[in-house]
Amino acid sequence: MTAEPAPSDRPLIEAFLEMMAAEAGAARNTLLAYRRDLDGASETLGGRLGAAAAADLQRLADEWMPLARATVARKSAALRRFYGFLHAEGHRPDDPSDGLPRPGMVRPLPKVLSHGDVEALFTEIERRREKALPGALRLAALVELLYGSGLRATELVSLPRFALAGDQPFLILAGKGGRERLVPISERARAAVAAHAADVPRDSLWLFPSGKKHLSRVRLFQLVRELAAAAGIPPERVSPHVLRHAFATHLLEGGADLRAVQMLLGHADIATTQIYTHVDSRRLVELVNSRHPLAERTLTDAPLANPPRIDGEPRRP
Repeated sequence: MTAEPAPSDRPLIEAFLEMMAAEAGAARNTLLAYRRDLDGASETLGGRLGAAAAADLQRLADEWMPLARATVARKSAALRRFYGFLHAEGHRPDDPSDGLPRPGMVRPLPKVLSHGDVEALFTEIERRREKALPGALRLAALVELLYGSGLRATELVSLPRFALAGDQPFLILAGKGGRERLVPISERARAAVAAHAADVPRDSLWLFPSGKKHLSRVRLFQLVRELAAAAGIPPERVSPHVLRHAFATHLLEGGADLRAVQMLLGHADIATTQIYTHVDSRRLVELVNSRHPLAERTLTDAPLANPPRIDGEPRRP
């Protein structure tokens, strides 16, 4: 059951969410997450969220104690932005967010699929296509776009029916915050999409329809995990997001520029890309040792700042 904010908090929460949508360009899922956290906090405090004092925030902290550290960090972050907005807009004279808990966040390294894992997934897809199993063409198109172009799950399932028209080698997507990005589509992916699209009704609004709507993210998640299990990979290691991460990681391993990968993924901040596209540190060491201009020079090749003086020879400046 969804929490409801008290009447006294509702207009403040609505104003904050409007600001996040209009000025910060927050995506729909982000706004829904903020709403859930703020509504829940309002209900806990009996409608005193907007006017919360230190004791109220301590009450929230006590309420959150059994929750996972990541969950507490997310809730605290939502309330900090909320109180920052209230203070900036003059709805309250202070910002009490220092009283919110600050759990130490250790961001886990993303799950990584090896090239062998990806090969196993596509081998299983090809087996299904050769046997003309139901859903094989759709699954091939989905995985080609996830791994071959790095699409987010929401972007993928909501693609319009004619998103890939003719020989167009790219898509223009509006990602998080409404930011547009150009996404190159490989020949393989275009061929897979074309084969799948032949079975999609021409009057469908979606490239991946399901009933009157498009395929859901939950169903996409299930399809990818079922594929992983059939390919002999532990299903918990594979998801649409993991395939997006494999797209970026394998590009970097192949020598792609980090800025280029940032653009392909649609990240506003390259710091996100640096975490998301974790590369084995051994490869980075090898890269410096093999590609740096000084890599082929030995210490004896470099001129010395103070070369030894030969008797009778003046020291060079």
